[in-house]
Amino acid sequence: MVWLPGPSAGLQLIGIEVGEWIKFLGIGAGRNWFYLPPIVIGLTLALLAATWPNGRIQTWMARGLAIAAAMLAIPALAAIQLEPPSEWLARLLAIALVGVVALAGAIPAQRWRDSDWIWLLVVAVALAGAIVPTVQYLIVRPAAEALLLRPVGVGVGVWLNAIGSLLVAAAALTEISRKRQTKKTAVG
Repeated sequence: MVWLPGPSAGLQLIGIEVGEWIKFLGIGAGRNWFYLPPIVIGLTLALLAATWPNGRIQTWMARGLAIAAAMLAIPALAAIQLEPPSEWLARLLAIALVGVVALAGAIPAQRWRDSDWIWLLVVAVALAGAIVPTVQYLIVRPAAEALLLRPVGVGVGVWLNAIGSLLVAAAALTEISRKRQTKKTAVG
């Protein structure tokens, strides 16, 4: 969905496009934060799949989907060849992290399923996915307004990204709470 609702169809940009577009405004490495949403989706899915049994095809499909989602943030080959590493290295490392987490999920899942830390990681990743790209958009918006010589709003994509990430964080917190209630009931 549109993040930057520009004055014409050609200037209505989704988050990843904003990341590419603003490099011409001299924003620098801050543009990498616009690539965080697909990495957050991939990392969240990889963490969740780590709690599922390894013997199911759905588990492995989810892990593959996690890597595929993160790959949406991959820099173009030309960028890797022609731009300094500060423009693309962080994204490559984040995509590699998603791959490592997806593969680490192959460690017997029972240990992962029974601990709260994996859910806490989901909360942290989801909150980062909600806050960081939104703040970066609010930082970039004045530069876009100056370039376009008109006010630029906050597109529905910014809101959907933030709301979706916050819902994931809330669901993970609910799971932690449910597990603690179950433990209290079992002990009491």
